Amino acid sequence: MLKTLRQIATVGIATEPPPKPDESLRVREALQEHIRTVLGRALCIRHVDAGSCNGCELEIHALNNPLYNLEGLGIRFVASPRHADLLLVTGPVSRHMEAALLRTYEATPEPKLVVALGDCGCTGGVFGESYASRGRVSNVIPVDVAIPGCPPTPTRILQGILTAVSSRRVVRG
Repeated sequence: MLKTLRQIATVGIATEPPPKPDESLRVREALQEHIRTVLGRALCIRHVDAGSCNGCELEIHALNNPLYNLEGLGIRFVASPRHADLLLVTGPVSRHMEAALLRTYEATPEPKLVVALGDCGCTGGVFGESYASRGRVSNVIPVDVAIPGCPPTPTRILQGILTAVSSRRVVRG
């Protein structure tokens, strides 16, 4: 122990210089400020599964994990369409879900955004239009942004959500 203390006294404190600040880490703050500027508060999303295979839902759930940290960006999911700013719709719209999707759309206050997610939501996917399916989401309600992929990655989903927010210029109070 005495030998170690002598060596510390003769050498002094040897540490690495601190790293320079990384401005790219400030993206989160700028993003939160942009969302607050556009909407006046956090972005609230209502997810509607209109008949999907749940592949897109798994990727949506991944957005809430610590890696993507959607809540940290000022974006959160809500249970009621009355509290939502954006509808995130997955799957081809089945005939049984058509009325529910329309009611959810009508219950969402203006200004509202709609994002169709996955190949099924964008084009109807392998299901297309048939006796049991209305096909893509835009056949039932107007869509602002379509995010293709089967399923799209969480990063693509986040890019699509941010694209929808960027396209909106209305400030809500």
